Amino acid sequence: MALNDGLEPAPIFAAIDAGGTTFKCALIQVEDEQNDRRVLAGVRIPTTNPNETLSRCAAFFQEQSAKGINASAMGIASFGPIDVDPNSSNYGMILDGPKLGWAATNLKDYFEQELSIPVAIDTDVNGALLAEMEWGAAKGVNTAAYVTIGTGIGAGLFANGSLIGKPNHPEFGHVRVQRHDADKAFSGGCSIHGDCLEGLASAAAMTRRFGDPTELPEGHVGWDIEAYYLAQACNVLSLMLRPDKIVLGGGLMLAPHLIGNVRHQYAQLMNNYLGQSKDEIDNLIVTPELGDDAGLFGGASLAKSNL
Repeated sequence: MALNDGLEPAPIFAAIDAGGTTFKCALIQVEDEQNDRRVLAGVRIPTTNPNETLSRCAAFFQEQSAKGINASAMGIASFGPIDVDPNSSNYGMILDGPKLGWAATNLKDYFEQELSIPVAIDTDVNGALLAEMEWGAAKGVNTAAYVTIGTGIGAGLFANGSLIGKPNHPEFGHVRVQRHDADKAFSGGCSIHGDCLEGLASAAAMTRRFGDPTELPEGHVGWDIEAYYLAQACNVLSLMLRPDKIVLGGGLMLAPHLIGNVRHQYAQLMNNYLGQSKDEIDNLIVTPELGDDAGLFGGASLAKSNL
């Protein structure tokens, strides 16, 4: 992409997609007028303990700075639970949760001290949603939801010009859903709620009762069960939020046949209540255009907005 033909260089942002398995780091140049973006350098760092992971991330950005690639701000789209209230004294701090050893780690304080640039932080799904609204599948819409279906399930919601839930963030993965007739023997995989949406439809829950999802054939009953739960999630979002787009991302959505099954079961559950045609449903429930990089570009979007 051609970036900024004028005299002023396009701004460069440091971005981190802070995941429970991997921290993806990049320096991304963004052209405001054309809203083009280009990754100048990037690295993936395994998520181990905070000291090792964060120091390796900081070293990457410092090495790039020594090469002349300097960021003006940083944005982090992080796993949670995390304090995302800018007015909180703990803004940027990971809270007590399933990621052992990370509670009380303040990402904002760490990187501002190490890199001497302002840092903005939000959840991984909120970051992915902002990126998809700026550059991807939800570009140009006013109301949207992004649901990630990975090890866990989370959602980012946007309406009326801002993310919903501020100064906190939604915990959509823990809503209740109706059990599939062929899935009533499974107790659920959520350590807190058992058979909430996350406990039934996350990749971890799929693996727990059916094995590696990448090895399941398209016609396996597990996919029908998964689609039924995700269709219910879309049903709730559609009736509650009335979004222009529902973006379903995360590892399970890499199965190419799943999105069609979700749309089909969504239509059955909705029973024409909103009068949506098949084309309208296909246009409503989509997969990310930015793919695996949605969270990373979300970091750039957060940094851009903060600056």
